[in-house]
Amino acid sequence: MDRFSSKPTASIPMACNGWSETIATYRFLGNEAVDWRDIMAPDYAQTRQRMRAHAVVLCLQDTTELDFNGQDITGLGPLSYEAQRECTCIRPMPLLPQREPLGVTDAWMWARQPKDADGHRPGPKESLHWIEGYKRVAEMAADVPDTRLVYVADRESDIVELMQCAQDMGTPADWLVRAKHNRCLPEGQKLWTHTCAGEPLGEIVFTMPSRQGQKARPVRQQLWARRLEIPAGKTATVEVTCIMACEVGAPAGTTPVQWRLLTNRAAPTLDAVIELIDWYRARWEIEMFFHVLKNGCGIEALQLTGVDRLERALALFMVVAWRIAHLMRTGRTCLDLDAALFFDPDEIRGAFLLTKKKPPKRPPRHPA
Repeated sequence: MDRFSSKPTASIPMACNGWSETIATYRFLGNEAVDWRDIMAPDYAQTRQRMRAHAVVLCLQDTTELDFNGQDITGLGPLSYEAQRECTCIRPMPLLPQREPLGVTDAWMWARQPKDADGHRPGPKESLHWIEGYKRVAEMAADVPDTRLVYVADRESDIVELMQCAQDMGTPADWLVRAKHNRCLPEGQKLWTHTCAGEPLGEIVFTMPSRQGQKARPVRQQLWARRLEIPAGKTATVEVTCIMACEVGAPAGTTPVQWRLLTNRAAPTLDAVIELIDWYRARWEIEMFFHVLKNGCGIEALQLTGVDRLERALALFMVVAWRIAHLMRTGRTCLDLDAALFFDPDEIRGAFLLTKKKPPKRPPRHPA
């Protein structure tokens, strides 16, 4: 683990200290007596210990597809095209509302089965993984009774069965998801139109960070919220709060930022609505985690022979990716922290060379 953490971008042979360590690493990854869950168990325990120290912890959930097309790895499944080969990973990431990642709590890895002659894909529906994800968070809630957990996910988790499952369990953990479906309400109205009826509660202003070639820019949204019941089957209903956040005054040529959120939590005031929006905005941190895992750790470049070996390697690198994500967040929030606490002088000089910046006369107080 220390070798991978110190050289996350290196291949396994390059990260290891000599041929004997390299052979030992590959033997460990090929050891059928080792389950990848056992590898992560110590980090699970440490993460839960950190969670107990806080009143609220966001459990971000998302999936990523790992593309191993062209590699000879047994047990992989199809990606977006049947000829492509992949393994899918899903995990909840515990995070403070201030966006500090707390560690690794769980993960699921699976490979899709090929479609049959009729074009149907056998196996359970992938939507069930989102419901299972909430159940796992609910199980954690019992282990951290003084901490309120909040399950946060994007549009794929807008599943009424998930909301009903939480309600039937007594909602041991809160949930906050981005709405995908403009549902019909019992009175015949549409969910989003009904929520936006009347004057907005107020506004929120924040800076949208740069991403995918788009520059960072300020965003001003008007907010609406309404407590209501949505249908869950023929006779049952689920009580939810629907939040609408619609950008006003967006620059010409840009798509206005509009979010529709559903949650079990009541939001009777503007401050409560803004808090929930801030929690949803924190969901971007799990995208950064997957970016570190795939591009920083180079997980898709691993050359292993079977999916079982790949799972063990993923278990190790997910912990490494969390360490890097935590270091990145520390660098953004603790600007006076001495970089020498984490990097040696050559690494600090290398950072300035890579970014094509001139080193200051005085040593930097935070990572470049």
